[in-house]
Amino acid sequence: MDFVSAALLLFLTMDPLGNVPLFLSILESVPDKRRLKVVSRELLLALIIMIVFLYIGQPVLDALQLSPESISIAGGIILFLIALKMVFPVPRSASVEETIEGEPLLVPLAVPLIAGPSTLAILMLLVSREPGQQQVWLLALLAAWFVSAIILLAATRLQRLLGKRGLVAMERLMGLVLVALAVQMFLDGIANYLGKNI
Repeated sequence: MDFVSAALLLFLTMDPLGNVPLFLSILESVPDKRRLKVVSRELLLALIIMIVFLYIGQPVLDALQLSPESISIAGGIILFLIALKMVFPVPRSASVEETIEGEPLLVPLAVPLIAGPSTLAILMLLVSREPGQQQVWLLALLAAWFVSAIILLAATRLQRLLGKRGLVAMERLMGLVLVALAVQMFLDGIANYLGKNI
């Protein structure tokens, strides 16, 4: 995997277009003047968490004695399930919005909406497959995060421009690409496992 494919994969798993309606719903009670500051803060917190996972991923995998193949297969399955939800959306749970009063801090905007389990798993997978490429993966993460940040900071304007149907259509298109990437990741894991054990 190279810089471009890693950045695209991370961007798709962050799912900024799918998060636009959720962000707007959660921030509904936050004054307009504070929204940009809150979103910026949550984006920075999410970035810090993702960078930490990028650098502690290999020691964690070593401690758990997990092979890159097992992470690749598990990551492919998780991504496939997430991609299916993007292609065939189910109604989002309202419990998150109901439990948030005032300004959200860390949860649920930074984690799990931006730095979700799938994104963190991808970061660990990238490091486990090619530990010597950490700087490339860091640049890919920064690129994916930057594009996601622009989309989420412009959430209100974007929803007005595309409308709910436009956002859903874009998310489904991203989901289709993610399905293909998930299948490829799963097949790579199986092929590497069989190559080592046969």
